[in-house]
Amino acid sequence: MPDTHATLDALGDEALACRIAGGARGTTDAEEAELYRRFAPRVRLYGRRHLRSDAAADDLAQEVLLLTFERLRAGEVRRPEQIGSFVLGVSRMMAQSERRVARRREALAARFMPRASDTAPSPGAALDAPRVADCLRALAERDRLVVLLTFYADREAPGIAEDLGVSPGAVRAIRHRAMARLRDCVLGGARR
Repeated sequence: MPDTHATLDALGDEALACRIAGGARGTTDAEEAELYRRFAPRVRLYGRRHLRSDAAADDLAQEVLLLTFERLRAGEVRRPEQIGSFVLGVSRMMAQSERRVARRREALAARFMPRASDTAPSPGAALDAPRVADCLRALAERDRLVVLLTFYADREAPGIAEDLGVSPGAVRAIRHRAMARLRDCVLGGARR
């Protein structure tokens, strides 16, 4: 039985791309793995340079090569002999798209998120810990448990729901009502 890896190593990029494109005629995962092995480091390098993040570069490599495989299998790569140029072009477009999305997110955050100076408590303001503790004790047991699991145990709604035997939606509704009661109690006591 011939060594598949050695056989694939001997193939050029064009031949490898053609074998993937002709998938119905015996393409295996080995061809895709070989193409990934050849191009992923290049795409990661491009991503690091243009996205400035190792995690974003890894994501870019994954997305670019998955799209490349899909396009090859669908016969949408017109010139398999230039597969390297195709991969670079897809990398460029996806990186530009990611940068646009990041800029939009930053602009929206700057526009709609409160600045730290807007949300920071005034120097004279202090948390009335005894009041908060009294208000927590005043909540129904299940409401208090949901609040404590959410904020002190840092648990998500699905995990809490499993523990309590209710749906995640019910946990969110319980938490919402409990937080409203807690806020009313704390602020009601602060106004006195």
